[in-house]
Amino acid sequence: MSHHASGPNFGFPRGDARLDMTDLYAFTKPGDPSKSIIVLNVHPSFRLDSPEPTTIEPFAPGALYEIKIDTNGDDIADICYSVQFASSEDGNQAATVRRLQGMQAAGVGEEGEVIVQQAPVSVGREAVVTEAGAYRFFFGWRSDPFFFDVNGNFNHMQFTGDDFFADKNVCSIVIELPNSALGGNEVGLWARTVDKTGEGWIQADRGGRPMQAVFLVGEEREAYLSGEPANDDRFISVFAHELEHTGGYTPEDAIGVARKLLPDILFYDPRRPASFPHNGRTLTDDVVDVFFSILTNGKVTGDKVGPHDDLLDEFPYLGPPHAVSFARSIRPLFRAVDISHMNSYGIKLDDYTFMSNPDNANKVLGTLSPHDGDPPSMPPGGPYWTAAQLALFAQWQKDGYQP
Repeated sequence: MSHHASGPNFGFPRGDARLDMTDLYAFTKPGDPSKSIIVLNVHPSFRLDSPEPTTIEPFAPGALYEIKIDTNGDDIADICYSVQFASSEDGNQAATVRRLQGMQAAGVGEEGEVIVQQAPVSVGREAVVTEAGAYRFFFGWRSDPFFFDVNGNFNHMQFTGDDFFADKNVCSIVIELPNSALGGNEVGLWARTVDKTGEGWIQADRGGRPMQAVFLVGEEREAYLSGEPANDDRFISVFAHELEHTGGYTPEDAIGVARKLLPDILFYDPRRPASFPHNGRTLTDDVVDVFFSILTNGKVTGDKVGPHDDLLDEFPYLGPPHAVSFARSIRPLFRAVDISHMNSYGIKLDDYTFMSNPDNANKVLGTLSPHDGDPPSMPPGGPYWTAAQLALFAQWQKDGYQP
């Protein structure tokens, strides 16, 4: 998990999957070296430790999804692209993108130059692209390009090449921009999600380099995710301890490696070919092999998994989202008591033929929702409520359900 499930116990930051940053990519636009592509992926569609899907709402309304750019090497943002989403009454989402500079870029807030407003968020297979001057944007569900044998990792790094992410989705923010808009040739990039609460803005997640925020933060996870790259020196000893424990490094060597991994910034120069870990990161870079070689001090050099074959040759480059599977995505949510209870209402929660019918999907949602001033037949908030939304949501997909 590159940065997936970076919260406690392989959960989500602040308990909200929509705020979970999964990956950051930066590479030169194919066929046009004067422009760059930045991809920020968030909101994994599934938990790592459970068959339960996450919410169908792509982004957290009101929260900020930010790409920070350091142009002078002091590990403090000089430019920031900040994306904020709003939901309409019909559940559709739209994005506003702001460009902040100077002190505003280093801070947090709803200020800055508005680049685009009311840009639609994609929920289907077709990518809805928004153009604004020299920029192009995409927001919405996509196939997760990250590849990793997660189960092999949990089995004492006995990798078999089973790619956990082959059928998973994420929510993507993709920006095409002129290299000049980066503010410099050699820049440092990182991303973060910031939640708006009654007490103000709270940073939920952040990162630039893949993997290390999950594997190397030890008991300092909360402090790390809420921190800033400029202060990452305080985590050198934490990283070194994990490197000693896992890789058998000497204390001196562990500190040396930790210093190379921090600050948690992805360095990128658009004048040179992108390839992690030396310059930026492409959608096909095998970051897992690179990281495990470092983590284990060369004892483990790969997980036998390669890039996905559904990537696109054109913007937004990530493949279309995988269709919702009844057997994989919905049926595991229901307990025997849920199935038995809803049978009395004529709803067959465990029957693919029943649940894949659009009229029945609407019946499921209507039964499990408050209506006519009466409470729902089963109160919302439980797993049956999530599945009811998925049942209806699947009908909005171009390809609908899979068995």
